[in-house]
Amino acid sequence: MPAHVTIKDIARMLNISISTVSRALRDAHDVNPETREKVLQLAKELDYKPNFNASGLAGGGTRNIGIILPFITNYYFSMVITGIQEMAYAKGYNIVLYVTNDSPERELDVVKNLNTQNLDGVLVSVCSDSAANCNFERIIGEGTPVVFFDRVLGGVDASRVVQDDYNGAFEAVEHLIQQGFTRIAHVAGPADLDFTKNRLAGYLDALEKHDMPANPKWIIHSGFSQAHGEADLTSLFDQAERPDAVFAVNDRKAIGVMQALRARDVAIGRDFGVIGFTNDPMSTIISPTLSTVAEPAYEVGKLSCELLLQHIVRKSNFQPREIVLPGMLIPRESTLRTLR
Repeated sequence: MPAHVTIKDIARMLNISISTVSRALRDAHDVNPETREKVLQLAKELDYKPNFNASGLAGGGTRNIGIILPFITNYYFSMVITGIQEMAYAKGYNIVLYVTNDSPERELDVVKNLNTQNLDGVLVSVCSDSAANCNFERIIGEGTPVVFFDRVLGGVDASRVVQDDYNGAFEAVEHLIQQGFTRIAHVAGPADLDFTKNRLAGYLDALEKHDMPANPKWIIHSGFSQAHGEADLTSLFDQAERPDAVFAVNDRKAIGVMQALRARDVAIGRDFGVIGFTNDPMSTIISPTLSTVAEPAYEVGKLSCELLLQHIVRKSNFQPREIVLPGMLIPRESTLRTLR
């Protein structure tokens, strides 16, 4: 056998056409399952490595997927990328990362200059104050498949994969209420993001269910960092009437809230409840440990990529879909009133 096994070699050995081998390797729907299995098994035995440039020319695609996202060091997004990578590589696709550092200017520059000729599709999680709606609509209008995940843009007709932000928030706030907290604030994300709106709606509806009034002064919109959490808690404590608990839009902000409370010698858990959203590893390291709603980050990445690949295969025949994955409430010490 040659040092580099090609699709032609596999086709010759199985006595089938090159196009059949190509379709089987990219999991096309019109390949007999038995034939697909034979192709995949032989490709594995021969340690076949796809030639992305050649396969792109032969199949009218590049075998490249673009990923636009705010961060790569963030735990949530690192897990999302892991899920995307595993699905993409299993199907013979390369990934190309574009990191915006959560900057709307950087995101706009990336999207405006995106070379879609070299990409079969794009996965997108927008930055906090995204202003790229028109540009994403242009890309979609030109025929490039786009799937949004986690942070999605309202008003753009595209597929999306998200966690159940509304019910996760509802459960988080109801947990605080069940622990005896009665004055619950919400340190939220940027107001224009869909998941910020959904988590805010869950917060408000949980209060309404338990006949607790919502204090508009206790709803603070800002960024997602620990520093934002500390600043938000300071704003809450500067008010004449203070809350006795906080539901934070993510764990990093919740940890910032806890740091600010600790600086004020407030007993977290016993006297003041804090709950986040993500299940960042830091939530189990900090003391007291942080109650949170776990997000299925790996599954979001895997399903986003799987959905994009379906778009790529079917192109204009594929209708936009929304996949919503459930989160899971994880109570820890930061909401336990019995904590000493």
